[in-house]
Amino acid sequence: MSKAIVYTDTGPPDVLRLADVDEPQVAQGQVRLAVRAAAVNPIDWKIRSGAFGGVSLPATPGTDVAGVVDQVGDGVADLAAGDEVFGFALGGSYAEYAVVEDFVVKPPDMPWEVAASLPIAAETSQRVLDLLDVGDGDTLLIHGAAGSVGGIATQLAVARGAAVIGTASQRNHDYLQTLGATPTVYGDGLVDRVRALAPDGIDAVLDTAGKGDLPASIELRGGTTDRIATIADPRADDHGVTFSGGGGKRSLAGLREVAARYEQGTLVVPIRATYALADAAAAQRDSEQGHGRGKIVLVP
Repeated sequence: MSKAIVYTDTGPPDVLRLADVDEPQVAQGQVRLAVRAAAVNPIDWKIRSGAFGGVSLPATPGTDVAGVVDQVGDGVADLAAGDEVFGFALGGSYAEYAVVEDFVVKPPDMPWEVAASLPIAAETSQRVLDLLDVGDGDTLLIHGAAGSVGGIATQLAVARGAAVIGTASQRNHDYLQTLGATPTVYGDGLVDRVRALAPDGIDAVLDTAGKGDLPASIELRGGTTDRIATIADPRADDHGVTFSGGGGKRSLAGLREVAARYEQGTLVVPIRATYALADAAAAQRDSEQGHGRGKIVLVP
C-alpha cells in the first residue's frame, strides 16, 4: 500500500483526502515513479469541482509529475531504476507513486519542483505556438502572460524571434520584462493600449486566461479569427476562435526544449508555493484564487 490523494465525489477542495491505495503497476511501455513532486494545475480543480463532468470516481488528481524510476515496464529502453524523469502521469500524480508513459529525463541540476511544473505548460506552449505559426519577426499578444503556460510561452516565443506583448496585473510587469515581453494591464482600454505598443499590428494571439478577451483579440487582428487561439475560454466557438485543449498522444518536443533551455540557463520557472501532499486541498484552494505567478507544487 501507499498514500495518494483521493476523492469519491466531486465538489469543493475539502472532498480531497489522503488515503491508503494499492501501489500502481506498470504495463508495457510504462515506468513507475517514486514521486518527488507533483504540480497543481487549474484543470485539476476544475475536474474535481464537477465542472467538466464524466470523471470516474474514486479519482486521484494531477498530471504533472517528476520522480525517480523504481519500476520499468517491457518495451522501455535506455532507462533503469534510479533514473530521474518528469512527464505526464496516468491515473493521477498527487501520490507517492505514479505511472508515466510520456516522459523525458530530468537534467541533474533541475530541482524536482521545477521539473514537475513543466509538462503541461511546456507541451501546451509548444503546441499552440506551432498552431499559430509564431516565428521570427511576428508580434504575439499573450493574455495571461505571467501564468505558468503564459510564462513558458512567452520565453519560447521570444526564443523564436517574436516580439511578445503580455497582459498581466501591474505587480507582474517587471517579471514579464525579465522574460523579454512588453507588459500591459488587462481590462478596459486594452485594444488602444496594445495598438500603441504595436502600431504595425498584432500577428497572432494566445489566450491563456479565458477572461473574455477574444472580442478584443479579433479586433486587434483586424476582424479576422485567423491566428488566434485560446486554451482557457469555453466560449471560443461563439467567436469562431480555435480552442486548443490538447488530448491524444502527448508531444514531448516541448519538454525536451524546456529541459535543454533550463540546462543552458535560458529558462525561468518560478515556483509560487510548495505544499505537503496531505495539504492538497489547501493547494488547490490556493490555485483557485488565480493571479499568482508560477506553479503550485505538492511534495510527498
